[in-house]
Amino acid sequence: MSTTALRIYYGGTFDPVHDGHLAIARAACEALNSEVTLMPAADPPHRAAPGADAQQRCAMLELAIADDPRLRIDRRELLRTGPSYTVDTLQDLRSEYGEDAPLALLIGADSLLALPDWRRWRDLFALTHLIVAERPGSLLGGDWPAPLAEMIEGRWTQRAAALVESPAGSLYRLHQPLRIESATRIRQEITDRMAHWRDWVPPPVADYIVQHGLYRKQTS
Repeated sequence: MSTTALRIYYGGTFDPVHDGHLAIARAACEALNSEVTLMPAADPPHRAAPGADAQQRCAMLELAIADDPRLRIDRRELLRTGPSYTVDTLQDLRSEYGEDAPLALLIGADSLLALPDWRRWRDLFALTHLIVAERPGSLLGGDWPAPLAEMIEGRWTQRAAALVESPAGSLYRLHQPLRIESATRIRQEITDRMAHWRDWVPPPVADYIVQHGLYRKQTS
């Protein structure tokens, strides 16, 4: 077995980062004995503009992971001009680490189901492994879109070692407790002046949101 370190990247808008994001990242750390690098997206092409700007979202990430040395932040997508596509980021990482370095992208099951909508999505399997975490309402196993089913057939593994024995191409199912947190729900609760949202984010993140008046949209 190779002793090469596995590099795990976890992208998203993190708008805002919440305890569910952190639980998934930490579960990957434990299951794969690896650090996890979180990559906040600057301009996600597949969804509406985020509720907080890139620097604010990054600041909240820094607060959220300050006490966990296994978690890091990569800001490369914040520095890129134009839309931020995952395939471009993975090509950057390949150029940085080389063709033989084991890389893994940590995504939710909902993202896996939507993969055929991503830019050059088939190219991802030559660039990275995929670590897939179940999400409420998007459980693994079931009916896959036909192009996705064809692409992922035979790629699943439950051997953590398989992710360091080759640079890319496998799918690994991350077992972790399902969480109720949702960035959409948190933003809506803040807009509606509800209080429960504070239970779903780290306290320093909650304080930052209040201090900067984030997500306080006026409703008609």
